[in-house]
Amino acid sequence: MRARVYVTLKPSVFDPQGRVVTDALTTLGYDDVRDVRQGKYFDLEVAGTDAEQVRARVTDMASRLLANPVIESYRVEVLA
Repeated sequence: MRARVYVTLKPSVFDPQGRVVTDALTTLGYDDVRDVRQGKYFDLEVAGTDAEQVRARVTDMASRLLANPVIESYRVEVLA
């Protein structure tokens, strides 16, 4: 099964890359953009057929390695 883990900085953590992108978009005339937060995602191919078991396994991976729980949040999607 395929799963995707989205990792983003927690709202309380300053995001310098997001700030630069926000400023650049404003400079390009996109004045309606108020904030940009950058993130990353991981696509995983995981052996198994039970979506809930795969979700639990990938959630464990995310909490132990893929995301830094001190400064990042994550969300897991099982794609099929």
